Formats: sequence, C-alpha cells, structure tokens
Amino acid sequence: MLNILLVTFPFFALVLAGFVAARRRMLPLEAIPGLNGFVLFFALPCMLYRFGSTTPIAQLLDATVIGVYLVCALVMVAFCIAITMNRRIRWNDASLGALVAAFPNSGFMGVPLIVALLGASAAGTVILTMLIDMVVTSSLCIALSRLDDAEGHGRQAMLDAGRKALRGVLGNPMPWAIVLGALASAYSFTLPKPVEQTLWLLADAASPVALFTIGAVLARAQMQSNHPMPLSDYLPVAVMKLLLHPLLVLAVGLGAIQMGLPLAPAALTVMVLVAALPSASNVSLLAERFGADNGRIARIILVTTAAAFLTFSAAVSLTT
Repeated sequence: MLNILLVTFPFFALVLAGFVAARRRMLPLEAIPGLNGFVLFFALPCMLYRFGSTTPIAQLLDATVIGVYLVCALVMVAFCIAITMNRRIRWNDASLGALVAAFPNSGFMGVPLIVALLGASAAGTVILTMLIDMVVTSSLCIALSRLDDAEGHGRQAMLDAGRKALRGVLGNPMPWAIVLGALASAYSFTLPKPVEQTLWLLADAASPVALFTIGAVLARAQMQSNHPMPLSDYLPVAVMKLLLHPLLVLAVGLGAIQMGLPLAPAALTVMVLVAALPSASNVSLLAERFGADNGRIARIILVTTAAAFLTFSAAVSLTT
C-alpha cells in the first residue's frame, strides 16, 4: 500500500497545490479559464494522440471493453437519477448529478495516473472509456437534463438538447485526438520529427498542468458556492462514484468473463481503476452552462477528489 501511495501522492499533491494557489489568490481566478484552455485544446489532445498512435489498434477497438463499460455507465445514470430525484431535484439537477456520478476524471487525471501505475499498455483501455463517457454518457445526461423544459415545450426541447449535446461532442478536441491517434496506429503513420517533438513537449505538459488546474477549478467552485446545502444532496452521489461505480464495473466484468466473453483481466483491472477515479471536473462547466445547481455538482467533485486519495489507492491495492 505504501508503494501505491508513493505513486499516487504526487498526482493528488498537484491538485492540492492548484487548490491552495487559487484559494490564496496566488493564481488569479481570471487565469483559470486560460489554464483550462491550454489543457483542453493543446496539451491533453497531444497526450491522447501520442497514446493513441503508440497503442495497437486492436486494443482501441475492444468490443467487450466497450460493452461492459457502457452498460455500467447506463446503469449508473439510471440508478442515480432514480435515487436522487425529488421535489427539489428535478431532471436538470438529477441528470447532471448522474453524469458526475458516472463520469470519472479519466482525461485530466486517469490517463497519466493509471499509466504511471500500470504502464503504457493500460492507455488504450482508459482511452476507450473516455470515448464512451464523452460521446455517450455526456450526451445522454445532457438530453435527459432538458426533460424539465420538455414538459412545457415537448419534442422541440429534446431536439434542441440533442443538437447541443452533438455540438459539444464535435467541438471537444479530445475525441478527435483519440481518433487521429487510432488512425495513425492503424496505418503505422509517424509525424515528421520536428512536428512530433513539438507535440510530445505539449503532451509532457498535460499531466502537471491538468492536475494543477483541477485544484484551481475546485477552489473557484467552492469560493463561488456559498449557499448552505444538506449533506443528503451531494454525499450519496459522491459515495456512488467512489464505491458503487468501481464495484459495478468489477461485477459486470467478472460476469462477462464467466459468460466466456473475451475480456482480459488486465483490461478489467484498468476499467475498475477508471471507475474508482474522482468525478470529472468539467461536469461543473456543463452544469453552469445548462443552469443546473453548480454548487451541488462542485461539492460532489470536491468530495470525490479529496476522498479518492485513499479510496483510489485502496482500489489499486485490491486489484493489482
């Protein structure tokens, strides 16, 4: 366990550093969007392209991994909405809460952390789970979040939500970086050396800047959400993310293996660790954009990120 903590500590320490920097105003809050933009549009796509282009294409097209992880994501969304909806929490808040329960921070945190723990061979499985969460889980939850409007505007509101979700997917550079990397892997394409070295430098910056940015985003969200909130509004969702999600992936994955499906134990281990990650910090941006209770979403992300230092390390200890 100590060896695992020695690997995970620097990652969470960088998150803490970003949190403290923003809280103490050493990093102006106005600078956070710039850091986000650098990570989202430059560093992280380069890192994903590098992993995609150096991963065997068969690993990026594993249908069993896709099926198992997708089933678990859909179950998590349905269960979280069913458990949390009440007179105050309607479709918008319940759906974005379900997204934060089912969408791990696999981009900003998962890829570098799991690769550091398990080696570069784990990258392909992490990338597959990212695609599912960015394309399917996010789009579904955004569409469901518009059901409150659909009660008054019917089908048109749902169509508008579908178009917004599709624009969000198409405008996200990370799926495109993964696709381009997969094509490069399939056709053994290599970039000219100066271009490759430039992209690799940006890729090397992705992990530290992304982790620092997570902390800064969490601090900003906490500073801007001052209204009181009962623990019951956000703590159960945090528990679902950190405990129920990885256990569900483990159970479904073991069931798939028992049924004879070609799921490698190493791939299942990676999926369980992805599910054990804290909630994706970008869900807070979606909640703000779609008018959900961003204070609630920010609290869930903050709790899962703080607690994951122990829960994620425990998951690594139990599965590897």
